[in-house]
Amino acid sequence: MGTMSAEDRQAYLAKPHVGVMAIESPGRGPLAVPIWYAYEPGGDVTILTHPESMKAKLLDDAGRFSLCVQTETLPYKYVMVEGPVIERRSCDVEADARPMAHRYLGQDMGDDYIGSGEDSSSVVYVMRPERWYSVDYGIE
Repeated sequence: MGTMSAEDRQAYLAKPHVGVMAIESPGRGPLAVPIWYAYEPGGDVTILTHPESMKAKLLDDAGRFSLCVQTETLPYKYVMVEGPVIERRSCDVEADARPMAHRYLGQDMGDDYIGSGEDSSSVVYVMRPERWYSVDYGIE
């Protein structure tokens, strides 16, 4: 088992995995839920959610979250990143929601998804990665 280089872990995180984000939830265990995200090497992590969701309420209170992405086939690997929310803003469908839908669904299905109005009232949270943990069991 080996730890990924900074370049390898950033390249891995940049792929369209479904992540699991974890957010502090006072008085109980953290909220851990699957989520789409966007990331480019060297940049910040962006997620979209509805402003009335439990995720949004906890993010507003905690001001930070963790995101873990993994490979579910051999050789196993994962990247976990954690950091503060540095921006919260209204979602722009063309700048935020459509590219995210295309990332995960492809152009045609992504456009259908956006056409359904699913993300029309979403908010965008941007997290600045501070801590990274990664393992690649394919590295000797």
